[in-house]
Amino acid sequence: MKAMVLHQIGEPLACEERPDPLPGPGEIRVAVEACAVCRTDLHVVDGDLKEPKLPIIPGHEIVGIVDALGDGVEAPAIGTRVGIPWLGHSCGQCPYCAEGRENLCDRPLFTGYTRDGGFATKVVADAAFAFPMPDFPDPVAAAPLMCAGLIGWRSLKMAGKARRIGLYGFGAAAHIIAQVCRWQGREVHAFTRAGDDAAQAHALSLGCVWAGGSNEAPPAPLDAAILFAPVGALVPAALKAVRKGGRVVCGGIYMSDIPQFPYSILWEERSIVSVANLTREDATEFLAIAPKAGVRTTTTVYPLDAANEALSDLRAGRFQGAAVLVP
Repeated sequence: MKAMVLHQIGEPLACEERPDPLPGPGEIRVAVEACAVCRTDLHVVDGDLKEPKLPIIPGHEIVGIVDALGDGVEAPAIGTRVGIPWLGHSCGQCPYCAEGRENLCDRPLFTGYTRDGGFATKVVADAAFAFPMPDFPDPVAAAPLMCAGLIGWRSLKMAGKARRIGLYGFGAAAHIIAQVCRWQGREVHAFTRAGDDAAQAHALSLGCVWAGGSNEAPPAPLDAAILFAPVGALVPAALKAVRKGGRVVCGGIYMSDIPQFPYSILWEERSIVSVANLTREDATEFLAIAPKAGVRTTTTVYPLDAANEALSDLRAGRFQGAAVLVP
């Protein structure tokens, strides 16, 4: 198989030929059709997330076709299109797993971080963490749903019943979840880098009622805000933008340090919560909702061996929506 491999933090990925991996007990092998490029991949490559398994094949927004089964696996069957997300395994035994909170598992495995991911032509995954996708005929369009969509969905659930919601950082996750919000009848306000006219236009084209810089105040107080941009300074900005009793949801796995801020902007029962990983229940829910909501992803396609270019373009914000690698 061909794979893009990270050997050292901060170095470009190396294009390598490797033997096809073999699935072990409880595992499947998938021929990768498409793998979206997530900001978390940048955090792995750039060293923001500590102690990845090196060498590692990044990539955790994978769509492909099952082509081999390990011992004990009956489903998904060979020939099934599946999606493979960030959470690749949970222990099933720790207190968090016992409580149905496998996203907080004490002994997890993460695709593209602690086990090889989808920047490759083949990938092995736990059968229990691969989701059949019969309603998604286009693997390129579906790939961003496997993290940007799933984390966006979990973040939206954490935001509760907010009617007026702000999305800070209008990238892959926000452009998906904005469409779900509109389908649900919510009012969406989009916050981008100051002066990012392209991102603001993209947001308005997807039904957002307002789009502006993250340094601006929305035209009306928000019921909740979701932060997808990994910028700690946005936490106090969002707290100022939400009404009394409002909630700020931090949707990223990594964020720069949150600066000191006055208690007055947290007071009046405003709250800050973080989102960690996902559960299989989140995936089942969201993959049922996305087709009903008519979610359409905006994608820029790169060949597999251009993964470094895709990462660079994501880092610089050179496209709207999501980058997708296609072997």
